[in-house]
Amino acid sequence: MGHRKIYKKWAGMLLVLLLILGGVSTPFRQYMALPAEMRLFTGSPKQLHLTLPASATVSIANPDVVAINGARQNPVRVSLNQPLTLMSKQLGQTQLTLRLFGKVPLKRMMVRVLPETRVIPGGQSIGVKLASDGVLVVGHHLVGSTRPSPGEKADIRVGDYIVEMDGQPVNEVNQVARIVKKAGDEKRSVQTVIRRGHQRKTVPLQPELDQKENTFRIGLYVRDSAAGVGTLTFFDPRKGVYGALGHVITDMDTRQPIQVGGGKVVHSNVTSIEKGQTGDPGEKRAIFFRENQVLGSITGNTQFGIFGKMPQNPTKGLYEQAIPVGLSEEVKEGPAEILTVVEGEKVERYRIEIVHQIHQKYPATKGMIIKVTDPRLLKKTGGIVQGMSGSPIIQQGKLVGAVTHVFVNDPTSGYGTYIEWMLKDAGVLEKTGLQDGARFFYK
Repeated sequence: MGHRKIYKKWAGMLLVLLLILGGVSTPFRQYMALPAEMRLFTGSPKQLHLTLPASATVSIANPDVVAINGARQNPVRVSLNQPLTLMSKQLGQTQLTLRLFGKVPLKRMMVRVLPETRVIPGGQSIGVKLASDGVLVVGHHLVGSTRPSPGEKADIRVGDYIVEMDGQPVNEVNQVARIVKKAGDEKRSVQTVIRRGHQRKTVPLQPELDQKENTFRIGLYVRDSAAGVGTLTFFDPRKGVYGALGHVITDMDTRQPIQVGGGKVVHSNVTSIEKGQTGDPGEKRAIFFRENQVLGSITGNTQFGIFGKMPQNPTKGLYEQAIPVGLSEEVKEGPAEILTVVEGEKVERYRIEIVHQIHQKYPATKGMIIKVTDPRLLKKTGGIVQGMSGSPIIQQGKLVGAVTHVFVNDPTSGYGTYIEWMLKDAGVLEKTGLQDGARFFYK
């Protein structure tokens, strides 16, 4: 009995030691890093590295979609000491199964072949004029000394949108003023339709006379538009669409995303830079000009920026031809560059480092941490400043992302988003129907 206990003890210790050694070994880490799903573009090879001293077989459920190491047979015998090369043959998806020694299932993964998509990187400074879908309520005020105000009595809240008054669609503050005056003169309430989230409701809104101003008021502060400057990220010449900013436009008072009722992007000229420093990220100071020459419309305002139609590639960019896009799994920690404007309309390249990747199963704006390393940009701006959001990130000749946020306590660093999320919101990508909602096919 004593010998058996000693044997079990040593066997257990040996097993633990093998697990520890295996866990820190390169082949084990490579195996654990293999994804459950792999995506590649048509005509572009992709390699898998395991460096295991063993033989295996690789079988493809649909060999018309992908070939292994250029072989025609299926399954294919391979040595795991050598990289496996996947070559796309046609659009579609299939399952890859890796069996150790041809018998023991080692890994199964879904392989999706996507059509290659190219877009033209931007970097130009743009002026943004966004109109809200309805009139946004941003605050309440008293009319004289009457409490509560007419808007509060009608249960109209900050963040609500006034979309209709007395049967008329409302999109501008001036419309509200005219309808309120008419109803006040006629001593009646205004039948007001508000949108709160995804719900609509009709409420009676009774104007009250402001004795000091001799004007009828409803006790609401309202806004119908927002304006600012940002950076164009990309233009898709095939679809005539664009993406910019890399983050949502929110109302300055309510901090809620503005629901789009129209808008336009125009030319912008950077006049000066407020240099970023710890605690103050700085900003580009720019003016709108040639406003009659509209660059594009605004049809969407999402967490990844603004999107819309654009008839042609704007001038002043560094690229006239489209370049490939890089999927999130193609992004590597290491050198990259951004395109942006810090003076006038001149787009320039600046060196950055992608210092950390955040592997995302769902769309999110903070996909990578970047750091400005270019001494020219550091001297001019101190790093990332407001107005630089949307600046395209290029790595190894591919558009892989866009600048989104700056670290307030370290303006040399910030976040970037993966370009595929912006392409999806621009309508260049479509969902595959997977439940995780994180994978898309190119249209």
